[in-house]
Amino acid sequence: MTKPIISFQDFSFQYNSQTEPTLRHIDLDIYPGEKVLIAGPSGSGKSTLGRCLNGLIPQSYPGNISGTATIAGQVITDSSIFELSQDVGTVLQDPDSQFVGLTVVEDMAFSLENDEQTQPVMQQATQKWAETLDLNDLLTHRPQELSGGQKQRVSMAGVLIDNSKILLFDEPLASLDPASGKASMALIDQLSRSQELTVVIIEHRIEDVLQQPIDRLIVMQDGAIVANDRPEAILRQSLLTQLGLREPLYLSALKLAGVNLNTCEHLDDLSKLQVPDLTANLKQWTTGVDLATPVVHDEDLLTIDHLTFGYQPTAPIVNDLSVTLHRGEMISLVGQNGTGKSTLSNLITGFLTPQSGQLTFDGHSLLDQSVKERADHIGYILQDPTQMISKTLIYDEVAAGLVLRGVDPGTIKQRVLAVLKVYGLYEFRHWPIAALSFGQKKRVTIAAILVLEPAMLILDEPTAGQDLKHYTEMMTFLTQINREQHITIMLITHDMHLMLEYTDRTIVMGDGQIIMDAAPATVLTDSDIIKRASLAETSLYTLAKMHQLDPTEFVAKFVQTEREER
Repeated sequence: MTKPIISFQDFSFQYNSQTEPTLRHIDLDIYPGEKVLIAGPSGSGKSTLGRCLNGLIPQSYPGNISGTATIAGQVITDSSIFELSQDVGTVLQDPDSQFVGLTVVEDMAFSLENDEQTQPVMQQATQKWAETLDLNDLLTHRPQELSGGQKQRVSMAGVLIDNSKILLFDEPLASLDPASGKASMALIDQLSRSQELTVVIIEHRIEDVLQQPIDRLIVMQDGAIVANDRPEAILRQSLLTQLGLREPLYLSALKLAGVNLNTCEHLDDLSKLQVPDLTANLKQWTTGVDLATPVVHDEDLLTIDHLTFGYQPTAPIVNDLSVTLHRGEMISLVGQNGTGKSTLSNLITGFLTPQSGQLTFDGHSLLDQSVKERADHIGYILQDPTQMISKTLIYDEVAAGLVLRGVDPGTIKQRVLAVLKVYGLYEFRHWPIAALSFGQKKRVTIAAILVLEPAMLILDEPTAGQDLKHYTEMMTFLTQINREQHITIMLITHDMHLMLEYTDRTIVMGDGQIIMDAAPATVLTDSDIIKRASLAETSLYTLAKMHQLDPTEFVAKFVQTEREER
C-alpha cells in the first residue's frame, strides 16, 4: 500500500503570540501524485497548515506543537527549512516577494548556484524548465517587469528546478486576471501529471480552481478539518455556503431554479453536469423574473478628458483616455494585467502626473492639487495592505488619518470603533497587525480609509484574500455607504463575481484605452471583449449557452435575484 507523502497525526499548533491553538487535532494524509485544494474562511488555519508543510513552522514561526507531522519522511520538528525545501517548493501569493535574481534566468538558477552546481548543469536545468514553462523569450527580462501570470511561472521555475516533488501554492489566483488564472490552473494540472507532482493549493476562489480536476477538497474551520472528500460530494452538501465560502455560481443558479442537487451528476464539472429537466427548470425560473429599471446616476463627479501618460512618452500606458464617473456610482474597472488600470488610479490620486489631458473632480481641476489635497476627498486603497500600514496596533492604524487631521479624541474613538465593528475587527482592536492574515490586514487598510469619509473610493483588488463572509460584510458596508452617502466607489478587480454582484457599471481597459463601458452582464457575455481584456466567461454564461438561454438576460436576472436575497 502506498504511504502518504504528507501525514498529520493528531497535530495541533499554537503560536507563541496567541492564547489559543490555531490548528487543532489535525489528521490528514496526502498521497504521492494527489492534487488537493485546501479552503476555509479567513482565520481557519489553512495558511498555518501551509507553513507547516514548508517548514516555516516551527522554524520561523515558533510555537507549541503536539502530535506529529511528517513531510516526505521528514518530521517537521526535526527538520530545517532547507531540508524540507528539497521536497517542498512553495509559490507565494505575491511572486515579487520571492524573486532574488536580476533576470529571469538568474532567478531560476539561484538555488542551483547555492548548491554549487556547475555551469553546464545549471544551463541544462534552466533550459529544461524554460521550455516546460514557456519562459524562453523572457530569460533576460527583469522578473518585476513581467505580467502576473509570467511572474507566477518564473516562481514555479525557481522551485521546480530543485526537482521538488511537492508543490505548495498559497492563493495562486489572487493577483491574476481571469484569463491568466485559468491558464495557471491548466498549467498546474499539466505539471502535476507530467512531472508526477503532489500539489497542494490554498485558495479562496474554489470555482476557479475547480476548472481543472481536483482529487480532494479539504475544508477547514476554526483550526480543524471539517470536510475532506471529493469536490462533488462536498458541493452536493452545500457545505461551502454554510461555512462562509463561495460556492460555484452555477450551483447557486441551480438552486434558484429549484433543482435538487441530489439528482445531479458531475456537480464539480459544469461541462459534464447532468441534471434531469434542467433546461425546462432554468427557462421557467428565468420567465418568472422581471428585470428592474436600473438606477441612473447623472451628476458628474470625476471627468477625465483626453488623458495620456507613459513612463516613456513614446510608449503611453494610458493613451488619450476620456470618461466621466458620476456621484453615487458603484463601478468596476477591469482588464488584463498591465493594461493601465493601476496607472489610471495613480493619475487620479496624484502619484503620477499626466503628459496631457485634464482631470476635474466636483468642478475643480485635480491637476492643481497635491496628493494630500486630493486625499481629502479621494480615498485610495492599495492591493497590497503591507504597503499602507504604518502603525503596530490595529486601532492606531485605523485612527492614524483622523489623528493627522486633528480630530478630537472622543470623535476619533467613536468613529474608529464603529468602523472596526462593521469590519469584524473590533475584538482584535488591540492586536498587533503583524499577527493578522493577509485578508484581515486588507480589512484594516480599508477601515483606515473609510473612517475618513471621502467622497470617492478607489479600491485595488478589494476582495483578494477575503473569504465570502468577510467579503460580503465588506461589500455590504460599501454598498450601504454608496447608497446612503452617495459615495462613488471604483473597484479595480479581477474578480468577476464581485463585478457581477455589486457593480452597476463596468469600464473595460485594453492597451491604455477604454474598450467597453456597459453593464457587467453585458460585458461578461461579449466574447470579443472577454478575449481582448483577458476576462473569463462566468459559469452562468456557460450554463445559459448550454441550455439555449439568452446569456445577458440570464446573468442579469441571476444578479438581480442574488442582490434581492442578500
